[in-house]
Amino acid sequence: MLTNNIPLLKTDRLILRALQPTDAPNLFEYFSQDCVTEFYDLYTFQHLQEAEKLIKTWIDRVQESTGLRWAITLKSGGNGLIGTCGFHNFSTENNRAEIGYDLNPIHWGNGIMTEAIQAIVNYGFETLKLHRIEAFIDPANHASRALLHKNSLETEGVLRDYFFEKERFVDAEMLSILNR
Repeated sequence: MLTNNIPLLKTDRLILRALQPTDAPNLFEYFSQDCVTEFYDLYTFQHLQEAEKLIKTWIDRVQESTGLRWAITLKSGGNGLIGTCGFHNFSTENNRAEIGYDLNPIHWGNGIMTEAIQAIVNYGFETLKLHRIEAFIDPANHASRALLHKNSLETEGVLRDYFFEKERFVDAEMLSILNR
C-alpha cells in the first residue's frame, strides 16, 4: 500500500511536499507556542533539536513505509513549511489509516488545513485505496472537530481515558470518513 517516497500534491493554494531536515526552524517556530501543543501529544518545544527529531521521526516512517507526512507550503509564498499533515497507524488488513495535522497559528482560520486535508483524503482513497480514514481529537478541541466535519469526517463517539499524554489520561473523540 505504501511506498517509501512522498508524492507531490497540489491544490489551488498549496503544495504538499516531502519533509526535509531544513524544515526544522519553521516547525520549531510554531511548535514552541502553547496554543499549538495544547491538544497535541507533545509538550511545547523548548529547543530546535525537538523539531529536528520530530521531522526525522516522520521521515523515518516514510522510509519504513509506516507513515506519510507532507510539509504544507503556500504556492505563493515560496517553499517554506507552514504546517504538516499525513497518515499514520495504518492497518493494511483493514484498509484504514489515521490522519494527523498541525499548522502555524498565523495561518489559522484561512481554510488552509481544510484544503490540505481534502487533498490527503482524496489521495488516501484514490491512490492508497483506503476504505476508512479516521482521526482522534481531544473532545475540547472544537476547532479541530469543525475542521474535520468540513472535510466530511463524522463523529463516532468518545473513548474515555484512551491516551496517556503529558502524564495524564485523556479522552479521545473518534471521527471517520468512509470511501463509498
